[in-house]
Amino acid sequence: MFKGSIRNKLIVLLLIATIVPFGASIVITYYHTTESLKNQAVKENSNLLYQGKVNLESYINELNGLTLSLYNNPGFINFIRDPQKENNYQAVDTTRNVISTILYAEENIKRVNIAIAKEDRLISASKRSTVIFSKKLRNINQEYYVKAKESPSNMYLEPIHKIKEPEDKKPKNVITLHRSLINIPSDDVLAYISLEFSPDQINNISRNLYTNGNEEFYIVSPEGELIYRSNEESEEGTNKPKWIDWVIKTDKENGTVEWKEGSFNGVMIYDQVSQNSGGWYLVKRVPYTTLYESAFSVAKINIMFGAIGLLLVILATLFISFKITFPIKVLLQYIEQVEKGNLKVRFKSIGNDEIGYLGDRFKQMIDKINDLINREFKLQLENKTNQLKVLQSQVNPHFLYNALQSIGTAALKNQVPQIYSSVTHLSKIMRYSMNMEEDMVPLLKEIEHTKAYLLLQKERFGDQLQFSFKLDEEAMKIQVPKMILQPIVENYFKHGFDAREKTGEIKIACRQDEFFLDIIVEDNGTGVSETRLDEIQRNLINDQIGQKGEETNIGLKNVYVRLKLYYGDRAYLQLRNFEQGGLLVSIKLPKRMEGGKDESDNRG
Repeated sequence: MFKGSIRNKLIVLLLIATIVPFGASIVITYYHTTESLKNQAVKENSNLLYQGKVNLESYINELNGLTLSLYNNPGFINFIRDPQKENNYQAVDTTRNVISTILYAEENIKRVNIAIAKEDRLISASKRSTVIFSKKLRNINQEYYVKAKESPSNMYLEPIHKIKEPEDKKPKNVITLHRSLINIPSDDVLAYISLEFSPDQINNISRNLYTNGNEEFYIVSPEGELIYRSNEESEEGTNKPKWIDWVIKTDKENGTVEWKEGSFNGVMIYDQVSQNSGGWYLVKRVPYTTLYESAFSVAKINIMFGAIGLLLVILATLFISFKITFPIKVLLQYIEQVEKGNLKVRFKSIGNDEIGYLGDRFKQMIDKINDLINREFKLQLENKTNQLKVLQSQVNPHFLYNALQSIGTAALKNQVPQIYSSVTHLSKIMRYSMNMEEDMVPLLKEIEHTKAYLLLQKERFGDQLQFSFKLDEEAMKIQVPKMILQPIVENYFKHGFDAREKTGEIKIACRQDEFFLDIIVEDNGTGVSETRLDEIQRNLINDQIGQKGEETNIGLKNVYVRLKLYYGDRAYLQLRNFEQGGLLVSIKLPKRMEGGKDESDNRG
């Protein structure tokens, strides 16, 4: 019942027509929103990282500039070139002033160390002690001095490590900037200066580059060591994450990549500080949950309004479906009454729309059916009367056959064989033509009927008429429509034969190929003028022969119509004049009939 109900189909159709576009709209909107928010977030974070990179480079360059300022002090440069001048109090004071200036130039600097390259000497100072000149008994920074010397900028930033002053209770985190002081213009190293500074300023810059709790931010050294991380607990004590190796190995200074590793699934944005400023990588990782948080809110709002809209659509759909289908249901009830035989149903108009129009036409149809039933009843009475007449008419041919047979017998008794022969031929002709039981006959029967007709004519004209048959024996079994040859031959005697001029000749040939049967009738009569021949062909095609009381060529018309009835356009009837006089009529029939047409279907 559900599948066959228009109401249910209409409800389902309207719901689908509403839900599918709306659902598609939500999906497309959500996808577009997420992509838009993602691109916008990537752009904003890229700009933010760039600004952080600029601030970080500025701070590193400021510290780096303090070490480069040593080149501007000739007294200090001369001292480290010749440390034996230690006894020169003026050089010592200059050195102390230079180191103290650097130490107090930036509040985050905790200690300044200068290791003289050629001498085992170390000059150091902190904010809790004076400038100390000492022997460099062991150099724990030798590894970083080598890196600073090999660096194109003669500078290297040692990642976060811990130092402990005697007064400190706990070690403190510091970052050390190592610079090799070159004896310009040569490449010889005079000394190494190391600035140990607190990462507080770097931490302050970093905190402005991410949202705590929603995003992750890291500063990674070119060696893969973490300088800063937003979550102190993340990845503590674990192996180095794969993303660090990926960032270090990438050939791009900045970019964006989608990354999924461990519990993280989102977008990773990175940018690299210039090599002159340490070459650190700034990496920000934003999970999709943070990126798409706004998209989720928009989707929730869309779904909420969509649910309200969908509810209204369902109510409207139910109302429309009931409004449309109720009159149909009423009409269906009346149809069921008609099916039960009640043709006297009457009902009021069920509307002014198409369904109301359908109801009015249904009432008209019922009235028409009642009228047709009355007429059919009368026709049945008339048909019974006609059947009685047909039964009576069938007695007449049998009476005629018996009468002709009696005449023939009398002719033989009186020794008049010519009369017997004529009566016999006439009897065959009448028996064949008046037999209504068969519509298709073998070609042999049609030939024999035509031959009987010609023999009857020869009894009449004697030597003035000659005829011949040229037949393909295999073709005699082919079924053809009854009475297609005799009308053509008869047409010759009506219009083309004149015994006073010459002996009449008529030739009938039948041949076949793989698909068609050809029947050709030739005569030496007066023929037909070309104008009249064109008119006959044209009238055959236009079905105009025999109209308005015209009797000429009715036989051709009869044959043509019956051929079209049986074979359609696959059969041909053509007429052609001979140059020496006479007419050729050619019939071309397909050997197999298609479509199942039968003349008996048209008999009353």
